[in-house]
Amino acid sequence: MSERIEIVKVVKAPVSPEEIRRVVLAAASVPEIARLLKPPEWGLALRISGDRELHRLNLRFLGEDHPTDVLSFPSGDGGAHLGDIIISWPAAQRQAVEFGHPASTELALLAVHGLLHLLGLDHVGSREENEMNRLTVMVLAETGHRPALGRLALADA
Repeated sequence: MSERIEIVKVVKAPVSPEEIRRVVLAAASVPEIARLLKPPEWGLALRISGDRELHRLNLRFLGEDHPTDVLSFPSGDGGAHLGDIIISWPAAQRQAVEFGHPASTELALLAVHGLLHLLGLDHVGSREENEMNRLTVMVLAETGHRPALGRLALADA
């Protein structure tokens, strides 16, 4: 398998692109996720930005007039580029404080969440949400990140 993961940091975040790439690659190695990666050569762009950009994008593309923590934009063409993930570093920091785990764990969680959305998973129902949470918890554990109890439904189990 060959992958191209472009990391762009437009705000200062004390997390290295290598760490983010490591989390995404760990997610891609989970069999349930690996099956969704078509073709075998794939790529994505992950942008770490601020609340202002996430607010603007959320309003423009989803009609939601507020900032959010992560947005995923699948390429939709079935090609090698899966799409783009944009994460708000300030939102990741706030949520890390709210739940009581490191901001790097929150960022990793949001990166996995965004990847799952690029691959077509969603959390519109409890079954889908549980599956996304299960996969996220699995990837986070594999990469040494442990979300606080209560952050994800399965994190308490």
